Amino acid sequence: MSLINKEIADFSAQAFIQPAGAVKGEFKTVTKADLIGKWSVLFFYPADFTFICPTELEDLANLYDKFQKIGCEIYSVSCDTHFVHKAWHENSEKVGKITYPMLADPTAALAKDLEVYIEADGMAERGTFVINPKGRVVAYEVNAGNVGRNAEELLRKVEALQFVAEHGDEVCPAKWQPGAETLKPSFDLVGLL
Repeated sequence: MSLINKEIADFSAQAFIQPAGAVKGEFKTVTKADLIGKWSVLFFYPADFTFICPTELEDLANLYDKFQKIGCEIYSVSCDTHFVHKAWHENSEKVGKITYPMLADPTAALAKDLEVYIEADGMAERGTFVINPKGRVVAYEVNAGNVGRNAEELLRKVEALQFVAEHGDEVCPAKWQPGAETLKPSFDLVGLL
């Protein structure tokens, strides 16, 4: 069953955040209400202190300012606690670059809601979910645990989703980039997008 247009469930999660320029990080509660009214990405990864995960999280950290410029917040999510996120942030050069919220999902409430929880392993799949300002999933992908993701492609997808949301009569073709030509279907797509 597709998760497109699924409204994310109410949640409350602890996050570790170390804003740019801050000397110390802090713990903060993040809820569904924090996602409503803006674009968000929930970026699930299997676990802290692993191998592929820090490369993905650093890739996102390197483009975080570009996501912020388009009004999109990034939330990395794993089934680790916020205390483990803090320890990893303090002990990894790559993860230490992160200034976006690192959500803790130790009960797997978010992972289960978005169907990426691996019960037998107690961790999440590599799932990426773009959430629109109404709190609904408008794009998602789930990768095998041994394949990392690309933040540049994710940024392009969010930009395309934002464009389509704003210009409902136009659609974005493959490899569309902001400023490139779009398509205008000859039939009514209202309700399909």
